[in-house]
Amino acid sequence: MDTVLDWLNNNSHVLMHYGLQAIFAVIIFIVGLRVAKLCEKLTKKAIAKKNVDKAVGSFVASIVYALVFAATVLMALSQVGVETTSFIAILGAAGLAIGLALQGSLSNFASGVLIIILRPFKSGDYIEAAGQSGSVSKIEIFSTELHTPDNKVVIIPNSSIMSGAIINYSREKTRRVDLTVGVSYDACLKQTRKVLEDVVNANDKILKDPEHTIAVAALADSSVNFVVRTWVNTEDYWDVFFALQENVKNALDDAGIGIPYPQMDVHIQKQD
Repeated sequence: MDTVLDWLNNNSHVLMHYGLQAIFAVIIFIVGLRVAKLCEKLTKKAIAKKNVDKAVGSFVASIVYALVFAATVLMALSQVGVETTSFIAILGAAGLAIGLALQGSLSNFASGVLIIILRPFKSGDYIEAAGQSGSVSKIEIFSTELHTPDNKVVIIPNSSIMSGAIINYSREKTRRVDLTVGVSYDACLKQTRKVLEDVVNANDKILKDPEHTIAVAALADSSVNFVVRTWVNTEDYWDVFFALQENVKNALDDAGIGIPYPQMDVHIQKQD
């Protein structure tokens, strides 16, 4: 017993030193753990405000938590005198090897993060990307899921989406319906314009502002081409597009205005 007491007296300053380091390490670990949870919570809230899929928000928040937790553990170990340089080197080498092995997946992951940050589209938008088009049903961290109008599911890697052009048909509240109408060269242009005006004015879903445009666009090989450009609410685009084509055809038929098809005049010269 006396030997133990003597050893404690002789090494009291050493014990005090390491004891304080251990206490500080525990404090760092506890505070770091709370900071990690707070960062995870704030990340989830920030992503939720951007209307991103919940699965994506949870995944990103867990990554933030893991990074803060790992930094906390390294700081705590460093406080008690553990050499963390070798741990960091090992983690770096392992990260490099994993990164090379999962290069494609990491590219999709990085593209998913960019989609979350830049928000070129959101769930429910009708987009065209990577040669595919459809309504966005899910935005996941590695891929995006589209539903096509004929009820097919298309899963596109996020890297393919971000590496090309993205056309978002739903972002703006209004869209323009463009229609090209070819009429015969024998047709009266004033009468044709009036027929087209009547068809446009009869459709209640066509907006008055911006004003529609009806004009001669080209004197083509076999027809005079009119352009009909009208503005509609985005959700009414296809209804107006299909209705205009049918109503224009019927109105031109009723007015006796022909819609020609490509044709060629052949002149035969007879020689003796």
